[in-house]
Amino acid sequence: MTDKPLFYVVALAVLVVLAILATGIGGFARGGEFNRRHGNRLMRWRLIAQAVAVALILLFIWLREG
Repeated sequence: MTDKPLFYVVALAVLVVLAILATGIGGFARGGEFNRRHGNRLMRWRLIAQAVAVALILLFIWLREG
């Protein structure tokens, strides 16, 4: 399973979502100017990255079944 290139793309997409989420949570916890300026933008980026990651996971499962 891990020898498939799509698996690594899926793993990378999940790590990108995790990094954006951690940055957003850290900025929210700290508050201040960073959160005011970038909080909504990080949330939008996370939603887009998460949608891409879910689509890639579904594509990986679909290709693996066939």
